[in-house]
Formats: sequence, C-alpha cells, structure tokens
Amino acid sequence: MFTGLIEEIGTLLRVGRHGEAMTLTIGASRILEGAAVGDSIAVNGVCLTATAIGGSSFTVDVTPQTYRHTNLGRLRPGGRVNLERAMRADGRFGGHIVQGHADGTATIVSRENEANAVNYGIRPTDAGLMRYIIPQGSVAVDGISLTVARVEGGTFYVSIIPHTLAETALQDKGPGDTVNIETDILGKYVDHLLRFGGAGRETEGRADRTGGVTAAFLAEHGFM
Repeated sequence: MFTGLIEEIGTLLRVGRHGEAMTLTIGASRILEGAAVGDSIAVNGVCLTATAIGGSSFTVDVTPQTYRHTNLGRLRPGGRVNLERAMRADGRFGGHIVQGHADGTATIVSRENEANAVNYGIRPTDAGLMRYIIPQGSVAVDGISLTVARVEGGTFYVSIIPHTLAETALQDKGPGDTVNIETDILGKYVDHLLRFGGAGRETEGRADRTGGVTAAFLAEHGFM
C-alpha cells in the first residue's frame, strides 16, 4: 500500500518492449535505500515489483494489462516519473490509501496559475470513473495524493501547491498530456457492496446477487 506522497522523481534510463510487455530501468537514489529485489515501488502511481537493483537504478516488468490501462506505455528514455516506496507499518500516513492499482488514464485539459497554486483540469478516459470522484474527496494523479477541488461534468479539478509541483513530475505536464488516476478505494468498495451486497449468501448452490445492502442484511450480519 502507498499513501500518495512522492518520495523522488526518477529518470527513465532504458525501455525494453516485447509487444505490450515492457521492462523499465529507472534511475533513482533515495527510494533505493534499503530496497531489495521483490519490493514494491509505485511508478507514476502504478505498483510494480523491482526485479533488479543496481547502485543507482532499478528494473521493473510491465505486463500487457498494465501497459493497456496506464500511461507507462508512453514513457521514453529521459522521461521523468514519480516514485514512492510501499508504506512501512510504522510510518506516518500522510496522504490517503493508494493501492497502486490505477483505474485508468486521464487527459489534462487545462493548467492555470492562481496566486501560489497551479490548477489542473483532468478528464478521465473512462467517464464512468467520475462516480468515484467527489469534491473535497481524494484522488491519486500519477501517484500523487490530491484533493478534488471541484467537479464539472466529466472533468475534475485539483489545485497544486508549489512544494508538490516542485517535488513531482507533474510539473512537466500540461494540456494534452496523459496521467494515471486511481480513485478512492473506499468509494469503490461501497459502490461494489451496494451493487452486489447479496453475494456470498447461497441460494440453491448459487450466490444471490439481487438482495443489495438493506437494513435487514446489516442487522443479520451484526452491523446493527
């Protein structure tokens, strides 16, 4: 699990492509402290496994599924990426719950300065994801934990403070660029339970998926 607090901006050193499968070698320093092969590292908000670690770089594999649903396939050598190590159990929880499982990509449609902030308008490729994006709620953009400032139709807006902009690769992006987004996991779980709340109750050997979450269901399972 991650928290959306970017630890370092890494530089892409090499890209290996095999159809929709990839290997990425990324230059870094801070996140490699104490790192070992098999550790999870979020790259632009995508949880990947370190398969090799050198003195100042690490390598990860990107599967076709990840290639198709994130912006990693657009990366080129020299490009910069946001990096975060998996959260330690004794660490501070500074952002919000970020799994590193991107829901999809989005396009930056606007970038505007306002006093000390930079405001980004972002439109998800899958408009259905907007159901999970609410004003003052949390969203991860390229792995950065951000607060949704407002929502207008199929676009949401975030306001970036100078520190966040300086410490992340979002500073390199503007209108037309693609970012990964991960919506709030709590909202997704609630939505799933409301849609399939009856799952798990067996009726003649089959799960009954028609009941939904009702007061009777909550009482039966000890929530009331």
